[in-house]
Amino acid sequence: MPHFNPLVEKLSPPPIPSVLAWAKAYDGAKGPLIDLSQAVPGYPAHPDMLKWLGEAAASTAYTGYGAIEGEAELRQAYAEHVAALYGAAVTAGNIHITSGCNQAFICAAMAVAGAGDTVLMTNPYYFNQETTLAMLGIDVELAPLDAGAGFLPEVETIASALRPGIRALALVSPNNPTGAVYPPGLLQRIYELCRANGTWLILDETYRDFLPDAAAAPHGLLRTPGWEDGFIGLYSFSKSFCIPGHRLGAITAGPQVVEQIAKIMDNLQICAPRSPQAAVARAIPALADWRLANRAEIAARAEALRTIMTRLPQWKLQAVGAYFGYIRHPFPDIESQFVAEKLAKLAGVLCLPGDYFGEGQENYLRFAFANADVATILKLEERLAGFELPGI
Repeated sequence: MPHFNPLVEKLSPPPIPSVLAWAKAYDGAKGPLIDLSQAVPGYPAHPDMLKWLGEAAASTAYTGYGAIEGEAELRQAYAEHVAALYGAAVTAGNIHITSGCNQAFICAAMAVAGAGDTVLMTNPYYFNQETTLAMLGIDVELAPLDAGAGFLPEVETIASALRPGIRALALVSPNNPTGAVYPPGLLQRIYELCRANGTWLILDETYRDFLPDAAAAPHGLLRTPGWEDGFIGLYSFSKSFCIPGHRLGAITAGPQVVEQIAKIMDNLQICAPRSPQAAVARAIPALADWRLANRAEIAARAEALRTIMTRLPQWKLQAVGAYFGYIRHPFPDIESQFVAEKLAKLAGVLCLPGDYFGEGQENYLRFAFANADVATILKLEERLAGFELPGI
């Protein structure tokens, strides 16, 4: 009998493939499959983005190893973007490029916590972050989020959960899975609680480019004196530029944090993929208007989901924002995994069960509506209105 690392062996298999398998059992009776499972943009990358990717991939200039911290041109371009967005003095020295935001998270977590340490998360949580900490042997404590508060973290709850020895608090805003957007004032108060407790705040902002107001800074943390000693920001280029397969993310942090992350990155991957770094460095300034149009399109999809949910009183939209709607299904005694499976197989609606995002989430489903256009989202009304579980 083979022996494996018990911290890995006890993890559940990756959830997305199991959900995609349900779709294969759908017979098409209700029309084409509506895929709301994975957080991917439902439109292609810009033609110039594809051209630049091709040019960089075909160039011998990017076939060798690159700088561990990332290509200089991308670190500079992204630093300028962050500085302008947040009105903060962020430079290339504050930026470390990673192979996707999941890798950004594991780098950040390893930089500030080790096996036996404790990281605080919210419940519900983004499952890849929870499993990352578990396989590193980092203990996880959970601060519950209340549906009645729109799944926003409440200051009193965070304050009571923070105690000496909590190495970091991991937040995601706009949130995955709920879509809840954390107001700047709330993030500031939580950050101050963390600083007072000697706890790092790790904030994943993968979906920030789909906030309603493109001109408004999502928060003021990068303008707070001494932020470099208590805050680490995470980001993904996948959603804004429609290149999730190219795996490119970024960390914004103090130079000392970047120095620690370089040690980790050298062992994980040496450097992030170089061709997409070259392409994205060109795309950040060049495709700003295109990204704004995509922001408006995703906002229209969110509004379409809000509209149909108002006409489905049994299905309650508890929170919505960026890519996600978090929906309370009308079967309170049935686990969400069973409901989601039947939705896929019988109604052709593919979504993720709330069970995947933490304990006590069995009444919820996550709809990743960014993957479907407005016309497709509107078709949900008929399918949800007529959906019944067999034998119930």
